[in-house]
Amino acid sequence: MGRIAVFIDRDGTINKESGYIDRPDMIELIPGSAEAIRMINGMGIKAVIVTNQSGIGRSYFSEGSLNEVNDRLKEILMEEDAHIDAVYYCPHHPDDGCDCRKPMPGLLKKAASELDIDLCSSYVIGDKISDLILAQNVGAMGILVRTGYGSETIEAVKDQEGLPGLVKEDLLSAVRWIKEDIKRYSS
Repeated sequence: MGRIAVFIDRDGTINKESGYIDRPDMIELIPGSAEAIRMINGMGIKAVIVTNQSGIGRSYFSEGSLNEVNDRLKEILMEEDAHIDAVYYCPHHPDDGCDCRKPMPGLLKKAASELDIDLCSSYVIGDKISDLILAQNVGAMGILVRTGYGSETIEAVKDQEGLPGLVKEDLLSAVRWIKEDIKRYSS
């Protein structure tokens, strides 16, 4: 059996949603995000960012710009003694039909293969329904946060039969729940 991972959406989940983030100075952490990632690190499980970055496919910014933004995010987290184990992103336009754009499972399958992760024992946290569907598509536990687009997502799907996952206030409350969930199953 592989390792457990927490797959985390970037924009609106770790950092504040600011549209197409194409410069490092646009990164601003959501309060509690660094503590949440530090908590994941302390549990000995992988903290992995999975993010759709269609700004590349739309020619709004380059992969180089994206890498600079991700590097800045990692630096900010390191200043708070938190680290990301890996970043996986889909650079494609939504109309490209790729298998890596969330909710398609390509990014998580690649991460599982490269990092020896058991997807069915892992978690996906994000602020959009695509994050929850992604979790369903790979057999992971999905958690929707109210930050970013989360509150709008909840409002948009409230009349549906039910969300395919949990709803938590933010990344920190989601990770606190995961910590308790792992304790329940490991004892």
